[in-house]
Amino acid sequence: MSNYVRCFVCKLRAGLNSAIVREKPNVKWSDVAGLESAKQALQEAVILPVKFPQFFTGKRRPWRAFLLYGPPGTGKSYLAKAVATEADSTFFSVSSSDLVSKWMGESEKLVSNLFQMARESAPSIIFIDEIDSLSGQRGEGNESEASRRIKTEILVQMQGVGHNDDKVLVLAATNTPYSLDQAIRRRFDKRIYIPLPDLKARQHMFKVHLGDNPNNLTESDFEALACKTEGFSGSDIAVCVKDVLYEPVRKTQDAMFFVNTNDGLWVPCGPKQPGAVQTTMQELAAKGLAAKISPPPIMRADFDKVLARQRPTVSKSDLEVHERFTKEFGEEG
Repeated sequence: MSNYVRCFVCKLRAGLNSAIVREKPNVKWSDVAGLESAKQALQEAVILPVKFPQFFTGKRRPWRAFLLYGPPGTGKSYLAKAVATEADSTFFSVSSSDLVSKWMGESEKLVSNLFQMARESAPSIIFIDEIDSLSGQRGEGNESEASRRIKTEILVQMQGVGHNDDKVLVLAATNTPYSLDQAIRRRFDKRIYIPLPDLKARQHMFKVHLGDNPNNLTESDFEALACKTEGFSGSDIAVCVKDVLYEPVRKTQDAMFFVNTNDGLWVPCGPKQPGAVQTTMQELAAKGLAAKISPPPIMRADFDKVLARQRPTVSKSDLEVHERFTKEFGEEG
């Protein structure tokens, strides 16, 4: 290999080096609500081959390629984060921008080097988010020569001819599975539909996103919230809870009465509450008490207020497309 070629390869690898996830995202399997069959399939592909290699003998081989598809915001990337956390493997996380270059022939070499680095670092996982932007249908009118070459290189690398890829897993996500090139779609031996969360999953999501923020919600409140949010994606629920977390702050900003609690904190209250003092947040801050002002706990009414103005972002037509694809090519997550 000439010095020029060696230098070029080093440059490509240096660029891909940033794709390696060196710090685990700290998303555990238990943090992912629902999707039990998807989690089980990924555990079979990611955990078992590393911890129990003796299971994979003879004709039994680990899964080599997973496609996660579904409407936006259903948790495909979140599931990939759980894989990165739980897997004792090198995790490469790439998007189309990491693999597309303006220089002729460089994109294919980026793809080739990515797979080569994954083989050298095996056991490893390559996660390609929004793979449809790299692997759309061939022969489309707006397809460029560079795009065709990238798809061809991805096909060659996923086929793994001449390589032992038993310890390299390709995990990809897409919101538009129908736009994938058919040959690339066939390379994914597992195609798993990540649907909108069911009632139990939505209930779990509200709890996870609320975390340890002070609140007075009961189990029946969480059940009621899950019932009210049918058709919401995981992302919709995350946005809802994020908005709700600001409600106590808004109440504190607007409050005209505060009460001084036993532990010295000033909490907003109604005018008739015993010990209520007519003052504002700004007046308390001006007296040097800013650090003593505490927002009230989150209440069920805060969720009702936010949900009254929020709508789900996934349409029925979006769902129909994914359900049709599942019947033809996929399996339920």
